[in-house]
Amino acid sequence: MRFVFLGTGTSAGIPAIGLHDAASASNDPRDNRLRTAAALIFDDAEGIERVVLFDCGPDMRQQALRAGLSRCDAILFTHNHVDHTWGLDEVRRFNVVMQTPIDIYAEQRTLGHLRRVYTHIFDRDRNVNDSFVAHLIAHTIEPETPIELFGVRFTPIRLLHGRLPILGFRVDPPRDPPQGATRNAPAFLPLAYCTDVSSIPPETWPRLEGLGTLVLDALRFRNHPTHLTIDRAVEIAQQVGADQTWFVHMSNPVVHAEVDSQLPDGINLAYDGLTLQ
Repeated sequence: MRFVFLGTGTSAGIPAIGLHDAASASNDPRDNRLRTAAALIFDDAEGIERVVLFDCGPDMRQQALRAGLSRCDAILFTHNHVDHTWGLDEVRRFNVVMQTPIDIYAEQRTLGHLRRVYTHIFDRDRNVNDSFVAHLIAHTIEPETPIELFGVRFTPIRLLHGRLPILGFRVDPPRDPPQGATRNAPAFLPLAYCTDVSSIPPETWPRLEGLGTLVLDALRFRNHPTHLTIDRAVEIAQQVGADQTWFVHMSNPVVHAEVDSQLPDGINLAYDGLTLQ
């Protein structure tokens, strides 16, 4: 099992169009950030590789090629914003390779957004031509109601993105190991994936206990109405007390080498392509 950071950047990506700041001019590949997304890749109890995506933004094609993804078994959506949903058309290639539909999971608000944007997918019969579109099966999920995908438990948790209620996900180890494998779970599990966060509701804190890994939004040092600052993210990470915290969704003022070196032990900036295993 491995967890791959497909992208760690803010909605504009880094480098951003028209900006010439330190991060955009950096030669450090860790400062080149696609829009935030991730993948959990693991073998199920029968030894079949499974890929579960966390969000599907506009950089999905590039992210999939870079990570060598050739399948997608499910997509978990955190919320309905463009930088987390506007790559859904790209997953049709996975349909072709796997010859099977892809299950997508989201709250009703997000599913409604996807149906409006991707009418050609969800109302395929209305297309003038029989177009090459993704084949998806939509499932509505709610906070605190776990779902099990191929033996791994994913629990949606409530987070706040400014005034917008969104989802994070807690990932717990497989109940049954793949054939021939030991029962030892990867050290990075349990994992909580919490992008685009400005605050954590009281009812969510118990879901952040006992974590091996916390993935947490940390936009920049300057205040923002819908994202955590780096300083506030550090406070939350220390309160959660995960074995390791990785920050994501960093914006253009954040230069990796400068900021990462200032963070407390056990807290680091993630970067595109970082793989936990």
